[in-house]
Amino acid sequence: MRFPKHPWSWQSEGRNEMAYFDLQVNGYAGVDFCSSNLTLEDCRKACEALKADGIDQFLATMITDTVPALEAKLKRFVRFREEDPLLAGMIAGFHVEGPFISPFEGYFGAHPAGAVVPATVEDARRLVEAGQGHIKLMTLAPECDENAATTAFLSAMGITVSAGHCNPDLETLKRSIDAGLSMVTHLGNGCPVDLPRHDNFIQRALSLSDQLWLCFIPDGAHVPWFVLKNFFDLIGLDRAIVTTDAIMAAGLGAGTYELSGAPVIIDEAGVARRPGSPNLAGSTVRGFQVAANLERELGFSNEQVRQVFSVNPRRALGI
Repeated sequence: MRFPKHPWSWQSEGRNEMAYFDLQVNGYAGVDFCSSNLTLEDCRKACEALKADGIDQFLATMITDTVPALEAKLKRFVRFREEDPLLAGMIAGFHVEGPFISPFEGYFGAHPAGAVVPATVEDARRLVEAGQGHIKLMTLAPECDENAATTAFLSAMGITVSAGHCNPDLETLKRSIDAGLSMVTHLGNGCPVDLPRHDNFIQRALSLSDQLWLCFIPDGAHVPWFVLKNFFDLIGLDRAIVTTDAIMAAGLGAGTYELSGAPVIIDEAGVARRPGSPNLAGSTVRGFQVAANLERELGFSNEQVRQVFSVNPRRALGI
């Protein structure tokens, strides 16, 4: 298996006249933000590559791990931001995706099932304290948050709460919205490949799109282009957000890489999957490619790209 180091020099193919905000970056250019061995040098190299590819600011994302492991990762990232002006300027905060997600096959996706736990205020408080005010977004499963207590706690702390890797029924989703839930993480993903025809989480979220920010990964693999067009036609652009959901393999081509210490295989088309799994495992799309994809496949103008890839994510996070 091939676990590459950083390229010696990063050559962006993008147009850098516009800068974007990405609220879900798991890694980039050979760097895995979820790694237990992450270094400050790693973070600098990833930031430099992201900046070259048109990302002005982003949320460093950590996926499901044990609560103590996530605490350690968050504390390390806080220290890195304090020590380096580049990181402080580019990393607008952290996105913690899990561990409070669905434990059922298909819904937990590429997350390690053994570290998935129900949401509790106590565990959420531990993560918030470790993040020292820098957690801006947390993805959880509403059905794994009893009485939406953790959602209410996080919302009261000024943290945007997003539903993802989940399967709440409609009433549970509504209760979570009442408690402060305001977003859906990568809609159309974080769920089994095959779903009930009508009553599924995608349809439930769409039915409440006037109350939620809906996020999408525009790489052509996570959501087919004609489906993404249908979504945008239905909900409009006022509450739509796009993200790369990039992993360390972004920009590096086919091969075997890592996400939070476990292998991810990238095929020749750039699609990432855990070995033997039909579910996707993050994306390899780069910042400038998101803009080019939206322009080419959906006919977006520069201003429309800016709305969903800069303005809306900042509004959703209150930053």
